[in-house]
Amino acid sequence: MQTILGSGGVIAIELAKALTFYTTDIRLVSRNPKKVNATDELMSADLLNGQAVNRAIAGSSVVYVTIGFPYNAKVWEEMWPKFIGYVIAACKKYGAKLVFFDNIYMYDEDYLEGMTEETRENPPSKKGKVRLRVVDMIRREISSDDLSALIVRCADYYGPSIERNGMLREMVFEKLANDKKANWLCSDKYKHSFTYTVDAGKATALLGNTEDAYNQVWHLPTAPNPYTGKEWIENIAKALGKKPKYQIAPKFMIQIIGWFVPVMKEMVEMAYQYDRDYIFDSSKFIKRFNFTPTPYADGIRAIVAKDYITK
Repeated sequence: MQTILGSGGVIAIELAKALTFYTTDIRLVSRNPKKVNATDELMSADLLNGQAVNRAIAGSSVVYVTIGFPYNAKVWEEMWPKFIGYVIAACKKYGAKLVFFDNIYMYDEDYLEGMTEETRENPPSKKGKVRLRVVDMIRREISSDDLSALIVRCADYYGPSIERNGMLREMVFEKLANDKKANWLCSDKYKHSFTYTVDAGKATALLGNTEDAYNQVWHLPTAPNPYTGKEWIENIAKALGKKPKYQIAPKFMIQIIGWFVPVMKEMVEMAYQYDRDYIFDSSKFIKRFNFTPTPYADGIRAIVAKDYITK
């Protein structure tokens, strides 16, 4: 049994699809789980309840954490450590291996121009400090030989999805598709990597089913040579058959918008990711598994063909 905690999100759906190459015993766990594959086992659970987490992990050989909590620093500070504590305890109890789906928030803001698994950890944000705290909880258990786990990280992501979420989808695809101006944060001149969700799902499943991949950090396969903000907008507009109209929100404007829009208030401390090059290096994974990430132009075309063809 391979179990996904936090099913239903974009990454979890792609992961569930990819896991069918390795097993037919897949358990999807969330408050309101829905089948991705015909043979999926569904379990409804409140994953902030220790007993519920324990039941969800019982009988599992591999547990994937893809849950997402509300995008709020105070909520993260309260929920993430509690949840991971429950997960670690249950994985140790049942001898399950842990795959933790992570982001890059813990990396030093001065080293984003070529992020690798060895990039210095020094989170500049409250949310980044929470992520580092959670990762340290996992690493302590690995170091004591009490837990077999691996950490996978992706850049900001994009890909075809019914939910159509993710910053690139919301700021650019959705706006341009509906004849509105696209939005970009801080500056359009910096390069910004995005991980294609289909690649992320396949790679996470592969790592979870590769014995010697454990007890390491892996960057998920992401195309090299990312576009600048301006180039992202231009390429997406071209694929949609729209004009590349857009506006840039500088940090002070994000702060002002945040007074009225809660999620934008949470973006203020993350704005540093858009005022410099944000380049994600996944060469470790690509070399180990001879994997070719989806080129950005192909990813854009796939999204347009699947989700915007009728617009």
